[in-house]
Amino acid sequence: MTLLVAEGLSKAFVLPGGRRLVAVDDVSLSLERGRTLAVVGESGCGKSTLGRLLLRLQDADAGRVLLDGAVVGATDGAMEGAALRQFRRRVQVVFQDPFASLDPRQRIRSVLTRPMLLHGRATRASAAAKAGALMETVGLAPTQLDRFPHEFSGGQRQRIAIARALSVEPEVLICDEPVSALDVSVQAQIVNLLRDLQTGRGLALLFISHDLAVVRQLAHAVMVMYAGRVVEAGPAERVFGAPSHPYTRALLDAAPRTDRGARQHAPLAGEPPDPGMATPGCRFAGRCAVAQAVCRQGDPPVLRALGGEHRAACHFAESLPPRAEVAGSSGALEIRLAAYRRARAAEPAA
Repeated sequence: MTLLVAEGLSKAFVLPGGRRLVAVDDVSLSLERGRTLAVVGESGCGKSTLGRLLLRLQDADAGRVLLDGAVVGATDGAMEGAALRQFRRRVQVVFQDPFASLDPRQRIRSVLTRPMLLHGRATRASAAAKAGALMETVGLAPTQLDRFPHEFSGGQRQRIAIARALSVEPEVLICDEPVSALDVSVQAQIVNLLRDLQTGRGLALLFISHDLAVVRQLAHAVMVMYAGRVVEAGPAERVFGAPSHPYTRALLDAAPRTDRGARQHAPLAGEPPDPGMATPGCRFAGRCAVAQAVCRQGDPPVLRALGGEHRAACHFAESLPPRAEVAGSSGALEIRLAAYRRARAAEPAA
């Protein structure tokens, strides 16, 4: 069942001198209960700004956001007051940096109980017990509730940030690069934790990342952004198995591999276009190996259908040459995930 919907979201920022930096340009998406949609792309593509628009931490210049069919963010008016507070309870966020997202002056007990009390999800008598249960849910001990954030490792802090988000019993969790600040072995643990929480609680996850190895382990659907626009979207197995936009292929080719003798692809040349300067044609044309004159003259069709909900914004999506596949592992994270799953399977039942 579709839970969160965005329709035609756009956001621009005014730069010194009056130029407008277009961060998000006409982006639409839908997120289903119990499913994970990954938003991927290189730094500066607009994916984090999109996350803030969905959370209503920033207001869009155009478009609207709906939760269960009710408008929660739009340029022509949206819910405020008690209704907005209810939205913020149902849609929570896990930020990128666990060192910055927790107040260093608050004990973990307060970090977890305050949101419960503010949103009426617990009484003062029951909040402490619920906080202890949340610590166990994310793999920490209730005896650690009276510690401060600096007494935990980076991975433990991110677990606490996830527990804080869960404390108000949300239905949607927006994760903005939640594992990029962690080492690979801890990334695997956090990815598995999120997957377990989704299975157990039916959470809808919007997972923002530039790490395709992480996305491949977690996502049901993938949306690829470039220079503020969506260039490809569809089921994860289709986007990874049959990428139909040259930029998606370049991202996949650039992912690090651990295979001995793996084929090395040439790095993607050039830089993304200046988001403060409007240019005709496809925004990827200046870096694309298959670009032709039509790509520089007019915008490509918006996400043309390729079958099975797979779509790509490329003039030549159906006629791209076959992509050379590399056999073997997709990266170090996959190896770590397998090792973590084996270790967890060997643990005695609680």
